[in-house]
Amino acid sequence: MSSGGGLSRRRVGPSTSSEDPDDTWSRPNGHSAAPSTSSVTVTPSTSHAGTAFEGGSKIAFDPRDLEREDEDARQGGKAPRLTLMEEVLLLGLKDKQGYLSFWNDNISYTLRACILLELALRRRIALVRDPNRRQLPLSERILEVIDDRSTGETILDEALKMMKTQETAGEKMAINMWVDLLSGETWNVMKIGFQLKQVRERLAKGLVDKGVLRTEKRNFLLFDMATHPVADMRTKEGIVRRVVTLLTTTTSAVPPHALDADGTQARVTRAVCLAAAAYAASVLDNAFGRLTYEEREGAFQRCDDLLAEFACWPFGGSNTGGGGSGSGGAAAKKREASRIGMGSSFGMGGREAVLGLLQEVKKEMRGGDEDLCFELVAGVLEVLSNLDSLL
Repeated sequence: MSSGGGLSRRRVGPSTSSEDPDDTWSRPNGHSAAPSTSSVTVTPSTSHAGTAFEGGSKIAFDPRDLEREDEDARQGGKAPRLTLMEEVLLLGLKDKQGYLSFWNDNISYTLRACILLELALRRRIALVRDPNRRQLPLSERILEVIDDRSTGETILDEALKMMKTQETAGEKMAINMWVDLLSGETWNVMKIGFQLKQVRERLAKGLVDKGVLRTEKRNFLLFDMATHPVADMRTKEGIVRRVVTLLTTTTSAVPPHALDADGTQARVTRAVCLAAAAYAASVLDNAFGRLTYEEREGAFQRCDDLLAEFACWPFGGSNTGGGGSGSGGAAAKKREASRIGMGSSFGMGGREAVLGLLQEVKKEMRGGDEDLCFELVAGVLEVLSNLDSLL
């Protein structure tokens, strides 16, 4: 080896007799070295060693990313970090033990209803635009898939795929029928395949992946069971604070602490759906631990008011007595008499808060009373309001 030799490198590509001007290397003393006759010189190649694409200038990409460029604009905001199902499950989980109450029979049915709520808020499903649908009860109106693209959530995508497959087969079903089928509440053996199994466990594992829960094994005398204690208490405390603030405020203005992060799609409607679903799932007792007896009673009464005003179409139809579904007037009088008899201070303040929520929810609607996605939300809330635990 020559003592004056400079740096050398290995070139990849076919050999050629043409000289590569870029193959000249500077010596440490600043003088350039002429290429050696024994060195291999190449012409610049159009191929790239680090990619499989022809031409070498392309990079890998996911076509779905391009399809979702306008996703936030179409949905009215970005998707939340946690779905409604996950938030309801978090409210019901015991913080340190990591499991739900064994006596809770309502949460399984409610979680399936939350799947429809989440898909409707993401504008993936809606009611069929049929003028004759108003002749049917709200929960018996037919729904359809309006956007079958993936949501990124496994359970949502599984339910959406089943709905699309059934729709392609020529059979569209009503809101209450879909909730029953997803829950396995059917006597038709031909429809038993629609049941979503192990929803709570799958949601818990999804929360583990998101860093909210962790997995432990717990012994219950006769068997071992995987439990999921809360790992990120800030996330759960944030959900509890939002629900409690929404159900205890006495002003017509919706407090910012009762809503999800700025920019989230349908923030106010999501807050209403979360409170109603948590009430139907019987998991609010865990959130009301720091409230006084009167505050707890007022918060539960607020849940009744929310279901009465939002489980009809158009929203707030129980006040006017027209356009709603069910005997809203009689229910309103019964709730008012209950408040008077209880002597609660949440009477007028609670009424103003519900009216404020109504105004904000209507701002999130598209096309007013012709928003078929929000009409579907009202139908699901009617299904939840008819659970035996709420009668």
